[in-house]
Parts: sequence; C-alpha cells; structure tokens
Amino acid sequence: MTSTLYGISPKVCDTVKKTLQWLEANHLPVSFFDYREQPLPPATLDSWIDAIGWEALLNKRSTSFRTLADEDKQQLDTEKARQLMLANPTLIKRPVLQRGTQVMAGFNETAYREWFGL
Repeated sequence: MTSTLYGISPKVCDTVKKTLQWLEANHLPVSFFDYREQPLPPATLDSWIDAIGWEALLNKRSTSFRTLADEDKQQLDTEKARQLMLANPTLIKRPVLQRGTQVMAGFNETAYREWFGL
C-alpha cells in the first residue's frame, strides 16, 4: 500500500527530508503532497483530526504559531484549531504520514518501524 506524506518541500523542512529518505531507504512507496504548493483539502484535515486529534496536529512550537495574534492562540478547540490549520498549513506538525485510514504526525523512526512492521 502506498502511503502519502504531507508537509512542505524537503528543501525547506529537514524533518520532511529525513522522513522521505527513511521511507526510500526502507523501500516503502510514498507519494508526497506539499500543502504549501496546493491547498490541503478540508476533508483530509478532518480525517486526521478524527484519527489522532487536533492536539497532535497543531504545532504550538512552530514559528508560525508564535507569530499568531494572542487571541488566535487562546481558547483553542477543535473548530478553531481546524480553521487555523486550514488558513496556515505551516501550523500542522510535519510531516503527516497517511496510510489508508491510519495517520501519524511527526517523524519517529521507532514508531515508523513498528507501523510498517520492520
């Protein structure tokens, strides 16, 4: 089964680059979706929120989050976080790996090995 890796260009994001290299080194087929180049479909984000929750997806340590207005950072809930991530995809933790209905945010080699049965 081919997985889809979501993020921004590996030329810009070292974590995306490292993840793509790891997948390639382990001969795991993957397609790449750059959500800076094309809009992330709201239904895709919704499926991720359903699978792992908005808290796992919203990168509060990112520069993008730190530059938000204070009012945008306060009283976060599912809908507010969803709207922020759709408007500013760089708020999404990178990368997001999707395989069927399974979703994982961030790169963790141990978790990836277990997920792929390696």
